[in-house]
Amino acid sequence: MNARKNFDNSLQELQNKMIEMNELAISAFEKAFTAFQTQNMELALKVIEDDTVIDNLDIEINQFAVWLIAKEQPFATDLRRIIASLKITSDIERIADFAANIAKATIKIGTAHSLISLTNLEQMKEISMNMLQMAVTSFIDGNISLVREVADLDDQVDNHYAENYKRITEELKQNLEDTTQLVQLLFINRYLERTADHITNIAESAAYLIKGQIYDLNS
Repeated sequence: MNARKNFDNSLQELQNKMIEMNELAISAFEKAFTAFQTQNMELALKVIEDDTVIDNLDIEINQFAVWLIAKEQPFATDLRRIIASLKITSDIERIADFAANIAKATIKIGTAHSLISLTNLEQMKEISMNMLQMAVTSFIDGNISLVREVADLDDQVDNHYAENYKRITEELKQNLEDTTQLVQLLFINRYLERTADHITNIAESAAYLIKGQIYDLNS
């Protein structure tokens, strides 16, 4: 009984580390987007510098999970939970990288007159962060309905991505003076679309834990 309790405590510790990493990634994303919206170079640099904290936590989680598997040799549901946690933290780490990329794009744009109003980038960010909260909650609570909601929201992000791409490329044809900024907006559009894809990966990991089978929500 004590062995099982210790193992459950270790699983909870693994989950807590994953939740901490997710909160750090959301914070990084919010700061990066605020820097982008307000053209705050200092804040953008801070996001880039702090990315190493998330990278280090990702390494720590991976090492802890490997130790847990080697020490306890878990079966069935417990093993699925550990594997799903590893996959989720990998996706969270990539999401944090996209936050850093948005911060880098912000620095390249600099203080030029902002063209963000041409796009739906702000809506994409809001939907994506909502998706991330829902995807991680679906894993923690075993809520399959949230997985389905994440998949539906991903379709909205894809639609915004396509519309933004069309608007920005059309502007590029007419506005050579703002080429640098418009190209960076295309990059940010892509970063947000890829962020949503990684979030659907998290939802897939949640579904794998809940149902015991693999789903493809990006198709």
